Amino acid sequence: MRVPFTRVEARSAASSARATLALLSTSVGAEGLAAAAARPGLLALVDQHAAAVRESLNGDRRPLSAAALAGYAEGVRAAALEHGWQPPAAPVDWSAPDWLLTRLLAVCALTRSLGAPATAPLPLI
Repeated sequence: MRVPFTRVEARSAASSARATLALLSTSVGAEGLAAAAARPGLLALVDQHAAAVRESLNGDRRPLSAAALAGYAEGVRAAALEHGWQPPAAPVDWSAPDWLLTRLLAVCALTRSLGAPATAPLPLI
């Protein structure tokens, strides 16, 4: 029995998006969102970034999806790497995170709002 190509691709894309978001949640989200819950200033900053991500993805006109959030996060990370950004070697100081980590943390917050299931933990890079 043959499976139509479009069905296989969609399933793979969905799995890839979930894996990307799980990676992000493990490497940035869990610790960062816990820090944001304890730091009102960080939480406000994450909320502002989340609003910008939602606007960038037309989240007001159509529902956000795991695929859209994963693609956005991968694009931001890839652009940052091209411009010399390096992932933190030590635990993140959430009292003064850089723009990129705050943006990725906002993606994690939006992902939680989707109720996207997490998969096995993976490293940031």
